[in-house]
Amino acid sequence: MTDRIFAFLVLCIALSLPLGVASVFTGEVLLNFVFFWPLFMSGLWITGGIYFWFYRERHWAWGEDVAPPELLGNPLISILIPCFNEGVNARETIAAAMAQRYDNIEVIAINDGSSDNTAEVLDQLAQEYPRLRVIHLASNQGKAIALNTGAMAARSDLLVCIDGDAMLDRDAAAYMVLPLLENPRVGAVTGNPRIRTRSTLVGRIQVGEFSSIIGLIKRTQRIYGQVFTVSGVVAAFRKRALAEVGFWSNDMVTEDIDISWKLQLQHWSIFFEPRALCWILMPETLAGLWKQRLRWAQGGAEVFLKNIRNMWVWRNHRMWPLIAEFCLSTIWVFTYFVSLFIFIVGLFVSLPENLAIPQIFPPAFTGLLIGIVCLGQFSVSLLIERRYEKNLANSLFWIIWFPVVYWMLSLFTTLIAFTKVMLNDRRKRARWVSPDRGIGRIT
Repeated sequence: MTDRIFAFLVLCIALSLPLGVASVFTGEVLLNFVFFWPLFMSGLWITGGIYFWFYRERHWAWGEDVAPPELLGNPLISILIPCFNEGVNARETIAAAMAQRYDNIEVIAINDGSSDNTAEVLDQLAQEYPRLRVIHLASNQGKAIALNTGAMAARSDLLVCIDGDAMLDRDAAAYMVLPLLENPRVGAVTGNPRIRTRSTLVGRIQVGEFSSIIGLIKRTQRIYGQVFTVSGVVAAFRKRALAEVGFWSNDMVTEDIDISWKLQLQHWSIFFEPRALCWILMPETLAGLWKQRLRWAQGGAEVFLKNIRNMWVWRNHRMWPLIAEFCLSTIWVFTYFVSLFIFIVGLFVSLPENLAIPQIFPPAFTGLLIGIVCLGQFSVSLLIERRYEKNLANSLFWIIWFPVVYWMLSLFTTLIAFTKVMLNDRRKRARWVSPDRGIGRIT
């Protein structure tokens, strides 16, 4: 059986499962899953976030007067910065990297065939910073190739990788490297991205999303042992672990998800370090947000398809909770789609009573329950994350739009991306284009 046929069968099962459930039971079963799965996940994230904070995070010192962590042996840290058309952002990104209070670092900027003035800016910066090395690729090869090139050139086994428009906090590199030194089986550490672009409603919603959603998800996944993905914009890696899994793949849309699964399938652990702050630029328009999240959804589907044959063997059983979460979330997407389809058909055609779906919006009690759970989730995230960012409550006010934006965006991007990937297994080198970097920034 070819991978293409196997993928098609999986897609058919995903589409037919909700209809099969509805035909055996009732349309109400579909709606219960649609309405209560997000509530279950929110409850899981809240519980995991509180557990992580209580047993780990609350013991950590944090503040302006707290010294950076001491790294045993004072090892060299190599900071890799792949750049594609980052002429506008490269200076502040490299300045922030150079401003680390841990001083035994080298910075390697990889110009991936940029068509703007990135090459000139990087060469000028190399004259200003003796610890900066610049590598120029003749043509655009993609972020994975740029990272692989930088890793080969790095003099250290400890790599900190950030995007060309990100600004590292002054102690971020040291905080991310610390778990690599203390735990020999840790292959990667994901940092804590914070949003700089918040001049529109889309930008402000993402500020709340990264704290109340992504932050809690990372904490929860770390508690049950596996992390779906490191943050592609800020993460640290052990080069020896990367070498064992063949470094970054150049044919995956999201190299960060792929490398996370490759490492964990080889039994390398991934840690989450919330003190490793990194200030990033994000889309502030619906069009830019849609393109970004569609790429993320496609990347997750690609990694799932790539590993679907060998993920069920016992040696990979530690990945099963993560796989179960991904599968159920994907089934939720198709269930919602099928429920919506049945509801619309029922407006024009008389359907069997057990299959009919009289309403697609949550009833009053369920809607109230969703609101209470969301409020609880936002409150927990605010209590946990307020130590890392000032005035966070002002941005979390806008997270009231979270149920509409997050779940609806997840619904449509997953539906499109999953279908696209499952029906088209052609692989080609993934090259990047300049994303939406937002309109307004904070510094």
